[in-house]
Amino acid sequence: MLIIDVKDGESIDKALKRYKRKFQNAGIMRELRTRKEFTKPSVKRRNEILKAQYKEQIRREEEV
Repeated sequence: MLIIDVKDGESIDKALKRYKRKFQNAGIMRELRTRKEFTKPSVKRRNEILKAQYKEQIRREEEV
């Protein structure tokens, strides 16, 4: 659980902004999305390989 201490004289908007930044840096939403459904390790690895191939192809096209 994220805890944000609101300092004396600090506006709620500033505290909310700090909370949002802390929330994003903690990676809570990313973790929730990955836990939503199970993906087999072989499927994860295949997706990583396909992503790497795609990035390499884009990089090669930019060089030409």
